[in-house]
Amino acid sequence: MDVALFSPSSLFAEEDDVTVDEETMETCNGYVERPHQFPEMELVIREFAFHQLNANFLWPGTFSFAEWLMHHREWIERRRCIELGSGTGALGIFLRKAMNLDITTSDYNDQEIEDNIAYNCTANGITPALPHIKHSWGDAFPIPNPDWDLILASDILLYVKQYSNLIKSLSVLLKSYKPKDSQVGHLTKNEQGEGTEGLPWPAFLMSWRRRIGKEDETIFFTSCENAGLEVKHLGSRVYCIKLR
Repeated sequence: MDVALFSPSSLFAEEDDVTVDEETMETCNGYVERPHQFPEMELVIREFAFHQLNANFLWPGTFSFAEWLMHHREWIERRRCIELGSGTGALGIFLRKAMNLDITTSDYNDQEIEDNIAYNCTANGITPALPHIKHSWGDAFPIPNPDWDLILASDILLYVKQYSNLIKSLSVLLKSYKPKDSQVGHLTKNEQGEGTEGLPWPAFLMSWRRRIGKEDETIFFTSCENAGLEVKHLGSRVYCIKLR
């Protein structure tokens, strides 16, 4: 397992930097708990002061992705979702509160991560906590017949060595979905009048706002294509990946 020995905040452009009001930040027993502003709501999120699996930080791209999802909420409402690389669980918590989305969180097979997500759910009024799947990419999926029609992720392409494992898990999730009669060709007219857009069933929707070189993302997208997946850029650094 690759371990991050740096601050993930250095991976983002300055306009995405998060400022912390020291008066509103509470550090206790290896955690940092502080408020974060999401579209139309504030969430209080507990983060690890440090976590070797890099699940300790609420990354700035999460907020941009949350705004994009709200702007395109008609594409994801009534979908059954799983989020990969949930970290603190903040995005899933936001989506449940903002649109009552059916969403399951997931991250490395690590009990501390699951417990912290459950803590953040309770702290923000979600009880019981969101369903959670402990899954390390590339391993056998821990439940039989996974059947989510939308997979979400924000800024998860940190480790090039994990790309093949991530694509393996993505392929399993996309191929395991069993379509329903009512879930065909969900299309909607975009606001600019440039044609019809929408998300296929199933789909992987990923926001990627990291500022380091583009070589790594090129490797990932090319590997997706080689694995029989189709990649489409939807704008604002949001990508839709589906089975070819």
